[in-house]
Amino acid sequence: MTITVETLVHAPLAEVWRAYTTPADILHWNAASDDWHTTRATVDLRPGGTFLSRMEAKDGSFGFDFAGTYTAIVPLERIGYTFGDRACIVEFIAGESGVTVRVTFDAETEHTEDQQRQGWQAILDRFAAHVERNSQPMA
Repeated sequence: MTITVETLVHAPLAEVWRAYTTPADILHWNAASDDWHTTRATVDLRPGGTFLSRMEAKDGSFGFDFAGTYTAIVPLERIGYTFGDRACIVEFIAGESGVTVRVTFDAETEHTEDQQRQGWQAILDRFAAHVERNSQPMA
């Protein structure tokens, strides 16, 4: 089963792409809730390159590495990657009022579909808020 989440980011495409692929930005938006944060991020943005985001509860009670390998990069359009035995596609779709970022990923079996959808959507919503706070106004 695959799950798709998306959000509209009111910012230019180049800024949306940069914020999604730059470790310094990832540290600011990559969390599903305020009690979590990303403490380390690496990105080698090329097919065969790897990425890693260290996600931790702010109270220190739990943490994990979200890591994978890029399978396809089409600048300003699409990122494909695998993480474990699962796959994900991130699409960047430019429109008149901003960029729709659509993430489609293989579901896992530990959490319900709804829990997975809510978690990934929360991260994507935080991404949009981060970009909009830090971007130039749309022309």
